[in-house]
This record gives sequence, structure tokens and C-alpha cells, in this order.
Amino acid sequence: MKLSDFDYDLPDALIARHPAARRTDSRLLVVPADGALADRGIADLPGLLRAGDLLVLNDTRVLQARLLGSKVGSGGRVEALIERITGTHEALALLRASKTPRAGTELRLGSARVVVGERAGDCFMLRFDEPVDAVLERDGSVPLPPYLGRTPDEADGSRYQTVYAREPGSVAAPTAGLHFDEALLARLREAGVGTAFVTLHVGAGTFQPVRVDDVSQHRMHSERFEVPAATAEAIARTRAAGGRIVAVGTTSLRTLESAVDDAGRVIATSGETELFVTPGFRFRAVDLLLTNFHLPRSTLLMLVSAFAGVSRIRHAYAHAIAGGYRFYSYGDAMLLERCADALAN
Repeated sequence: MKLSDFDYDLPDALIARHPAARRTDSRLLVVPADGALADRGIADLPGLLRAGDLLVLNDTRVLQARLLGSKVGSGGRVEALIERITGTHEALALLRASKTPRAGTELRLGSARVVVGERAGDCFMLRFDEPVDAVLERDGSVPLPPYLGRTPDEADGSRYQTVYAREPGSVAAPTAGLHFDEALLARLREAGVGTAFVTLHVGAGTFQPVRVDDVSQHRMHSERFEVPAATAEAIARTRAAGGRIVAVGTTSLRTLESAVDDAGRVIATSGETELFVTPGFRFRAVDLLLTNFHLPRSTLLMLVSAFAGVSRIRHAYAHAIAGGYRFYSYGDAMLLERCADALAN
């Protein structure tokens, strides 16, 4: 398939540049494998799921991964987005500057002194003169997606983080999880819906565009993930009892589908995943997907098209645009049912 197959026009007014007043105020478009679309709300979720279903949530915590500074000597401005911390004083980062820094260039990021190391793909290895996590805590800011077109404000510190975030490591939020508050999670438990956690640390590559027209030639950036034993056991129990596995967000889905063994069982494991999901992918772990509306020509739009059907997603997005749904990270959500033959739908 071509990159242009995953394009659409979105009015600028529908980009949600700020979160809703409350997490559960978001709208929810229900997209069944067959039948009519339904306009609902996130607060309706306990009634849309069944007792015995299992929600799988990504408990990664967003780092204050954006650092501003300058080149020592020239004073040229530099922006760094930390991809991952690789050692106490080292990190991989995307760098934005008027002229790409060379290895050996000295930077001042916040109040830390940093030396640029070798390049690794789109990223650079950086060596800090003090612990990286301390620098981020003191000088970093929330790395809001660039399409929001604004700097972070005080509210973003809490709202661009799920209420169950506990494992630091991401540069972007698993945004489907932003719709949950403690009261909604309690209502889901009361309705007999279980919860389990995985971890996938979203990397800086999530902000990078697809640069090839032939989708099959795109290569995903690597991201760290973990499926705990308790989650693998909860999924096995749910399956055995006839319940459904509901991935909260594309990160949870990619984690689970990266942890399926040859027998189709989700296993306890950890490692790196470069899983790239496009139409024709065989899903074996997930039955339902709760997800936000994604950017045109993005790998996430390809993933949801693979899960729910190419034409079904096109129809759902056209419906959402006509209905004034809010798009992207702080926007509304969809509840997708897996389509048996996504290419035909």
C-alpha cells in the first residue's frame, strides 16, 4: 500500500490543543466490525464492555524529556528531545538546531554541560556532566507533540500523563489512557471488567514522519516493552473464561502482539519491539482497541486500519470530522472491534 492511501483532510479547528475540562468528558465513537457507528462518550465505557473483559493499560510515565539550550562558543540555539536514558550520564536524543552539531560539540542544555557523541540513526549520543534524570527533573519540560503548536503550561504536567503512570521512560503519553480517571476505573471494576498492565516506553521516533511512499519500506524505531507475568496470567484466564482482551491504546496493542508465542499465547517477556502493523497483519492477542484519532499518513493510522478495516476507518474518520470530534493526543476516542478481514472492509 502507498502512503497516500492513509491520507485525509482535517480542519485545523478540530485539533484538540488543550485537554477537555475533565478526562472523562471526551466523546467516544464506537466502531463495530459490522453495523452502524455509534456516538457515545468515554463515561459510557462500563456499559459498552462486558463482565469478564480485560482492559490492558500501558503504565509508562512521560519524562520531562524536552531540553532547551545552546552551543557553547557560537551560542546557537539547540533543542534536545531525549529518546532514552542509556546510562547515569548518557542519553540518546533528537537534536534540533540551525546547523546539525558534530561529534565533540559542547552544548549547554538547561544548566548542564553536554558533549555530543556519535550519531545513531536520527539520534545523537549525549554525555552529561551530571545525572541525566536530575537534569530532566530540574530543567526539562513535557514534550508536547509538535502539532499542538504551543509550549507546555502548568496543566500539561498532570494532564499529559495517565493517572496510573508509574514506570518512567516515555517521551510521549499513551494518549488513549488519558481518558481514564480513578472514578471511571472504579466503575469498570464494579461492572466486572478487569485491568492489567504492560509497559511500552514511547520513543522520540513517534514524532518522526513516514518518509517513503511505499509503506512496506518503512522501518519502525525500536521501543522498550515489558509484559509482566501477572498480565500474561490474567490474559490466559480471561481467554479461558470467554472474555475479551481490550487494548487501551496502540502502545498496549503493539506490546501484546509483540509477546505472542507460536501457540498464540501472550507470554511474560521484555525486550525491544519494532513491530509495524499494516493492513494484512494477523492479530492474535487483542479483540477490541480503544484509541484516539491519529495523524494522516502515520503508522498509527495504518495500525487502526489494519485492525478495524481500511474502508471502515475511512468511514469512521469522515463521520468524526462531520460530527466535530476532537482529534489527536488531547482529543476524543474510538472503540474499535477487530475486523476478521480488514483488507476487505
